[in-house]
Amino acid sequence: MKDEREKWARIRIIMIGTIFGAMFLTIIGRAFYLQILQHEELIKKADRQHQHRVDLTPARGSILDRNGTPLAESIHMDSCYAEPKRIKDVDGTATVLAPLLGMPKQELVAKLSLNKSFTWLVRWVPPDTATRIKNMKLTGIGFAPESKRFYPNIETAAHVIGFTGRDPNGLEGIEKKYDSTILGNTGYMITERDALGRNIAIKSTVVKDSSPGNSVVLTLDKTIQFITEKELAKAVNGSNAKGGMALVMEADTGKVLAMANYPTFNPNSYSRYSLNELRNRVVADSFEPGSTFKVFTIAAALDAGVIKANDVYNCENGNYRIINRVIHDDHPHSSLSISEIIKYSSNIGSAKIGFKMGEERMSAYLRNFGFGGRTGIDLPGEASGYLKRNWYKIDLATISFGQGVSLSTVQLASALSAIANGGTLMKPYLVERILDDSGREVQRFEPQVVRRVVSPETASKMTKMMETVTGEGGTGTKAAVDGYRVAGKTGTAQKVDPVTRTYSPTKRIGSFVGFVPADKPKLTIVVIIDEPQGIKYGGVVAAPAFREIAQNTLAYLKIVPNMPIAKKEKAPEAEEEDVQEPEALSEGEIEDTTNAGAVMPDFRGMSMRGVLQVMEKRSINIRLIGSGRATEQSPPPGQAIKGTGAVWVKFTPSA
Repeated sequence: MKDEREKWARIRIIMIGTIFGAMFLTIIGRAFYLQILQHEELIKKADRQHQHRVDLTPARGSILDRNGTPLAESIHMDSCYAEPKRIKDVDGTATVLAPLLGMPKQELVAKLSLNKSFTWLVRWVPPDTATRIKNMKLTGIGFAPESKRFYPNIETAAHVIGFTGRDPNGLEGIEKKYDSTILGNTGYMITERDALGRNIAIKSTVVKDSSPGNSVVLTLDKTIQFITEKELAKAVNGSNAKGGMALVMEADTGKVLAMANYPTFNPNSYSRYSLNELRNRVVADSFEPGSTFKVFTIAAALDAGVIKANDVYNCENGNYRIINRVIHDDHPHSSLSISEIIKYSSNIGSAKIGFKMGEERMSAYLRNFGFGGRTGIDLPGEASGYLKRNWYKIDLATISFGQGVSLSTVQLASALSAIANGGTLMKPYLVERILDDSGREVQRFEPQVVRRVVSPETASKMTKMMETVTGEGGTGTKAAVDGYRVAGKTGTAQKVDPVTRTYSPTKRIGSFVGFVPADKPKLTIVVIIDEPQGIKYGGVVAAPAFREIAQNTLAYLKIVPNMPIAKKEKAPEAEEEDVQEPEALSEGEIEDTTNAGAVMPDFRGMSMRGVLQVMEKRSINIRLIGSGRATEQSPPPGQAIKGTGAVWVKFTPSA
């Protein structure tokens, strides 16, 4: 009996031990699972429960011209926020803050009364205002450092650079195309919460600064861009035109040195402008080229061997009937050589050359020049233009002199550069290098050959023919540049009325395209004037702008004249100085008229962001030069800002 009891006692001990052992192992296993396997996930979950994260505006890298001059920068500013749950005197806090933040008191009261632990009040507060509010030490009111996008050159290259939203994601231009490259890492602010989810004191807030993204270096040259914008504005205003476009490109590389639209806009306050004003028409708009297209018709025919440079065509004394249509020349001629067809811009001669080429060959050459397809330039919203697939007989004639086909300004410049550089189509581009936040190069873009379009011999023959356009008796004599050989072509095209879908009897596009020096081309320049009033010919409204852009840019690049100087010019030293310092040139044609009637503040000693805040508050446009603290300004403090005067502030680094 005793043995029986001892036996059951051992069994009970073993059972109880087994149960406790199993429980112990279960606890050990659970602890291992929670503390080892689930450690990271539980830490994150705890953080989410006990911390409130507020993302801060990420810093963006800079956009620089090819010489390193900033075109777009991010500046650090304070943004004001509130923790409503910690504010006891809502009315009193709103009364104090409303005039400083420029907000209606009732709107501020509504924000401070929210059942939230965090809300933004005003983003990017002026430095002096932020300092005053900080010194008040208001309960539940704090500041977080953020970045704001700033464009120091106001309108210069606005359509190329583009702009950003508050996010701040790129919305247009280079800012949009290279958004993922330029945009930095988002900073954030963390406030601790207690077990009930209530915010702990504001002084326990932890802020992680945002880090800047990569910077991009453009092929654009700020000085050439300024010259181009100034002359384009002068041409548009001088002809009372609707607008204009201009492009300057390196003929042998495809690098874009300047890209201008007029009217332009101020990217620091882009919301004031219409979508039409913000669109980069050089890339996004297509139009009928008119007589500038004859260059490519004749180049194609020469290269295909269907015509010879010394051929002569009967130009029908200005009237040529094709089926039920009559083609006219502005100036009647009986017979013209190939070179004279270019020089006098004969529609009839071009149409007959087109017929000799035939639809299939003509279409193939034009598509090789890049018409009917995008160039691939590194900007958003590029138009492809329009080139028919199926042509009728009349189409072959009209397309030969630039009617019934559409293209963009960048397509036209790219195709013309193929003539200038000996027959090779290059891909146009704007970004040359990408730099990291320490300034080290991480990527470089090189010129890209698309394909050979015509032979060097054909390109050379076309260049000589195009030189006659700017010579005596040509249609583009106003584009001649003293001291340099100029190859070019005028164009005057009818616009299609969007309502009637027929050619407008009054609306025209005047243009001049060319390259210089013609013997060793460096620059391809295209100038387009949209709907000029009065005299509408491209040789009158666009050619003078071409001449001034070419003359000033050649001087700036120190390309020495190799032809006799026909006119008395300024000394080279004075001319170079004027071009290299665009601030010293008259900017009346491109400045924002909102400056008119304003008085120049005293900016001396202020930082760049301080100057920016005053500009925004008073709605004035000022060109900012350099970096550091403001040391000089024009006009002096207290003087009226005239809409046609140069307005600038120069900054010098602190010692």
